[in-house]
Amino acid sequence: MIKRQQLVLGNKSLKDVTDDICSLIERMPGQKFLAVFSAALVLFWFYLFVQGSIVVKGMGLMGINNPVGWGTDIVTFVFWVGIGHAGTLISAVLFLFRQKWRTSIARTAEAMTVFAVMTAGLFPLLHTGRPWLAYWLLPYPNQRGPLWVNFRSPLLWDVFAVSTYATVSIVFWYIGMVPDLAAVRDRAKNKIRKLAYGALSLGWRGTAKQWNHFEMTYMLLAGLATPLVLSVHSIVSFDFAVANLPGWHTTIFPPYFVAGAIFSGFGMVVTLMVIFREVVPVFKDYITMDHMENMNKVIMTTGLLVGYAYGAEFFIAWYSGSPYEQFAFINRAVGPYWWSYWTMIICNVFIPQIFWFKSMRRNIKVMFVVSIFVNIGMWFERFVITVTSLHRDFIPSSWGMFEFTFYDYGAIFGSFGMFFTLFLLYTRVLPAISICEVKPVLNVGREESHDKAH
Repeated sequence: MIKRQQLVLGNKSLKDVTDDICSLIERMPGQKFLAVFSAALVLFWFYLFVQGSIVVKGMGLMGINNPVGWGTDIVTFVFWVGIGHAGTLISAVLFLFRQKWRTSIARTAEAMTVFAVMTAGLFPLLHTGRPWLAYWLLPYPNQRGPLWVNFRSPLLWDVFAVSTYATVSIVFWYIGMVPDLAAVRDRAKNKIRKLAYGALSLGWRGTAKQWNHFEMTYMLLAGLATPLVLSVHSIVSFDFAVANLPGWHTTIFPPYFVAGAIFSGFGMVVTLMVIFREVVPVFKDYITMDHMENMNKVIMTTGLLVGYAYGAEFFIAWYSGSPYEQFAFINRAVGPYWWSYWTMIICNVFIPQIFWFKSMRRNIKVMFVVSIFVNIGMWFERFVITVTSLHRDFIPSSWGMFEFTFYDYGAIFGSFGMFFTLFLLYTRVLPAISICEVKPVLNVGREESHDKAH
């Protein structure tokens, strides 16, 4: 008989689950939290200063030039959209496949998705150079004459895909929290808290009829969100794949980008969950080592898929017989930006292979370090695709180099300030683990452990 994983440790009662999860938002924040939050907030203000300067002065402050017209903004946009994929995968896809191990990590993964997409959405708007005209992207009748958006452009598909993904992710995240918000409301001793959580819980009383409607709505939203996991990053990949530029014009990009997005997204989830477990010790009973190991298996699998895509790109470039395509990939590996290519290969292909060993998959320090390297590697993957294909194109006379400026670094690191500021605020005001989903799986695996003990 196959032994089932025990999804909640510590022989928790139903009351213990509610007390443990609500404790984080009911007590005053400690000094460690305030120190980390202050650092994230300072970085966020720095980010606003950098982006404000770029809006006022112009895109010339960044390193983009001719021929590298797409630089840090687009690279970081694709990076953050990819980060947002793991949340929907963990919540929607694993929910539809009835994978119960998702319950303890789904809520925080969904929150990560929402904040990552919010962070990503700013970059293409700022990259236009005139973000105050962003409403021109919306297809509505206007008085500006025949000035309509180009519906055949993947850049416009991005607007629709990312905004749809953000909307569905927010609704999915919020609807799943309604019963938990009602639990926080019922425990609130402060009138303002009771009023605020009462409004957010939409009059939830936990009747059989409400539960029936809730479960049906949640399943429908999961079914709606699932195709978005595949479609959103496929459409982002079309930004590159429909171009005639060597190194971009390839049909492997949609599945390659989706695998890479899940890879980087799970890397960020592992980073956040390791921090969660260490900062809030009681959460170790809910985010168990089995949860972490399952996520590490996904990282290893998608890392292999991404490595296969890297090899396939080189093979197809050679097999095509096109000298331009062959040069583009040789230039990536041994050209001026060779360091970025090999950083990508080492971080994304070689380092995750350590998870073949079970002892490594279950080692907190190892998985934390690997998850950091995964996200470094995935940022460099987007950098390699974008910059190394643009800086040397068909005509040597038009070649040029992309040089990072202070504002490029500010945009990259400052975006993490925005993400972590939003994420840390979330952990203090909303239940970070789903109470209503953890309680039904409370006894999973517990019977076998109890029998074995006796």
